[in-house]
Amino acid sequence: MAPGNGSFVTAFILVGLTDQLDLQVPLFFLFLLMYMVTVMGNLSLIILIGINSHLHTPMYFFLFNLSFTDLCYSSVFTPKMLIDFLSKENIISYMGCMTQFYFFCFFVVSECYVLTSMAYDRYVAICNPLLYNTVMSPKVCSSLMLGSYLMAFSGAMAHTGCMLRLTFCDANSINHYFCDIHPLLQLSCTSTYVIELVVFIMAGINITVPSLTIFVSYGLILSSILHIKSTEGRSRAFSTCSSHIIAVSLFFGSGAFVYLKSSSTGSLDEGKISSIFYTNVVPMMNPLIYSLRNKDVKNALRKTLRRRKY
Repeated sequence: MAPGNGSFVTAFILVGLTDQLDLQVPLFFLFLLMYMVTVMGNLSLIILIGINSHLHTPMYFFLFNLSFTDLCYSSVFTPKMLIDFLSKENIISYMGCMTQFYFFCFFVVSECYVLTSMAYDRYVAICNPLLYNTVMSPKVCSSLMLGSYLMAFSGAMAHTGCMLRLTFCDANSINHYFCDIHPLLQLSCTSTYVIELVVFIMAGINITVPSLTIFVSYGLILSSILHIKSTEGRSRAFSTCSSHIIAVSLFFGSGAFVYLKSSSTGSLDEGKISSIFYTNVVPMMNPLIYSLRNKDVKNALRKTLRRRKY
C-alpha cells in the first residue's frame, strides 16, 4: 500500500557510509564507542547539573538543555546506523524515514537556538554583569528555551512537510546513513525546484540568524573584554567564552557546509563524510569541551564522587 503522498515507494534502503564489507565491523565499533561516549558524557552533565544546586544558574540551565538536545539528537539515527553496519539489508520504512527526518530536524534546529541563547547569556554576563540576575531571570531563560523549541517545531514541520510532498517512483536507495534532505531530493521523480528553494530558505534562516546573533554577541563581548584593564580579568572573561566558541564553530561550520548548497552540488559521498561532524562528533565533543574546560563542572563531579564514597 502506497503512502499518503502518492509515492510508489513504501520503504527505502540506506546505503550507509560505505559498501566495503571489510570496513563494516571496524566502523561499527568506532561509532559504538563514539555513541557510548556521547550518551555517558551528556547524561553525566544532565545528572551533575540536576543534583548540584550551585549549578542551578542560567549558564548551566542552557548547558542542561544542550546536553539533553545532543543526547536525543544522536539517538535519532545512531542506533539505526549501528544496526545497519551488521545487517545485510538496511531497510527503513517510508514512515520510519519521515519520522527519523522530522526528529533529526527538530533537534538540530533546537541546538542552533540553544547555542544562540548561550551566546546571549555570555553577552549579558560579561557586558552587563550588574544586571545579570535581573536580565537572565528564570522566566527569561524559560522563555528562551520555549522559543528555541517552538522554532525547532516549526522548522521540522516545514522541512518534513516538504519531504512528504515528494513523489518517489522506483528508486529507493538513499545514499546516506540516515534520511537526510539532499539524498531524498535526489530520489524524487518529480520536480524539486520549489521544495529545494523552501528548504534552502529555511536552512538559511536557521543557520544564518543564530550565527549572526552569535557573531554580534561575541563582537560586543570582545569589545567589552578589551576594555578590561587587568590581564587576569581579560583571561577570566575569555575562558568563560572559549568552550562555547569551540562548540559553535564545530556545529555551525559543518552544518553550513552541508546544507547551504543545492542537492546537485558536489557528491553525496562528500556530504556523508561532512555529516559525521555535526551528527556524531559534535554531540560527543560538547560534554567533553564543557567539562574539561570548566572548573565548576569538575568541582561538582569531585563533590558528587566524594558523596558516593561516604
